[in-house]
Amino acid sequence: MDSTTHSTTDEGTIQVLLVEDDERLARLTSRYLQEHGIIVTVARTGPEGLAEAARHTYDVLLLDLMLPGRDGMEVCRELRTRSDVPIIMLTARGEEADRVLGLESGADDYLAKPYSSRELLARIRAQVRRARGRAGPSSQPIQAGKLSLDPRSLSATLDGKVLPLTSYEFTLLRALAERAGRVLSREQLLDLVKGNADEVFDRSVDVHIFRIRQKIEEDPRNPKLLKTVRGAGYLLATGDDT
Repeated sequence: MDSTTHSTTDEGTIQVLLVEDDERLARLTSRYLQEHGIIVTVARTGPEGLAEAARHTYDVLLLDLMLPGRDGMEVCRELRTRSDVPIIMLTARGEEADRVLGLESGADDYLAKPYSSRELLARIRAQVRRARGRAGPSSQPIQAGKLSLDPRSLSATLDGKVLPLTSYEFTLLRALAERAGRVLSREQLLDLVKGNADEVFDRSVDVHIFRIRQKIEEDPRNPKLLKTVRGAGYLLATGDDT
């Protein structure tokens, strides 16, 4: 593994774990990010990436899909069992089905190769702002029925039970909770969270809604809280709406 430090950015020190087996791409990506104040550690295999992620706390994980040992999907799924670190998946496979599969595995964002280094940097910084509670204007805790969200700590509880949300899931649920009882279309939800630099395509919302339902619904196949309004969008119900 390679680790290099550099100066800090406006967001403070940002530490990134890049899991990439292409040595040339890893070197070029690391150099660019380091020139812009990012601390980069490189792991070259899936198992090495998992070991490094367990050993140290990172702000963002950049995860290649095609990795020796264990592929990016496997690594992402395992990480999600123990960590909510923002994950940006990097892969040459840019079809929508692959992007959806990456999101379903637990990734927060997806960038197809060849990617712009500038865009990658912007997405890293956006993930960090969101994870550190600076993705938008600060606000007081939000209450929607038995659901409570604290934007300052990015923590959420349902009936007093802590919800293991990723930062993107929290941001999407926050947008719904702030407008509880109101139907929001996919386009409106994408617009509300666009400052987080998630790649804009309709099915990304569906995937994240599916993942949130796994965490807040007693029966995700028959949701009582996060409802689908056919042909219109999604609605977060309060106690009066269920």
